[in-house]
Amino acid sequence: MTLRPGSLTFLIIAIAAFGTPGLTYAQAGPRQVTVYIDSVMAADTNEGTDPRIAPMGKKLQGLFGFSTYSLIGHNEGQTDCGKMIAFTLPGGKILHVQPRAIDGDMIAMEIVLFDGTRPMMTTDLKLKNNGTLIIGGPRYEQGMMLISIGASTRGSHPMQAQVGSPAQANTR
Repeated sequence: MTLRPGSLTFLIIAIAAFGTPGLTYAQAGPRQVTVYIDSVMAADTNEGTDPRIAPMGKKLQGLFGFSTYSLIGHNEGQTDCGKMIAFTLPGGKILHVQPRAIDGDMIAMEIVLFDGTRPMMTTDLKLKNNGTLIIGGPRYEQGMMLISIGASTRGSHPMQAQVGSPAQANTR
């Protein structure tokens, strides 16, 4: 699938993530989650892929079809299950991530993306421990901002883990 700017408001691609109809909140194992956020500018400026995002660069190129991918922001933080953590992203966007439960190797969480104080997107999902969720959109400068959200209960960056096949995540 190749997307061009303006073709969709948001596309959510979960790498090793699963939608959560009938979400259960069984609590097992660790309660602390490390969240990693990478903001990436995708554009057609023929500048290649930023070496800092090399582990996901080929996946991004195959999914979105742009010629340039540049890291424009990186954030990470730790939070306990049930507690929301907020990240400030480029372009005045704010991302709230709330891990809700850890069930085996899955982390149930709610994600809300804001443009200032206005919510733009909300989704509930289960993300595999060390998995990565990629949100395509909104428009940013001459292209599109991609937001990579990783979560880990072991404190190891998800981009270092082996990534699986892309799958669509459920949004509400």
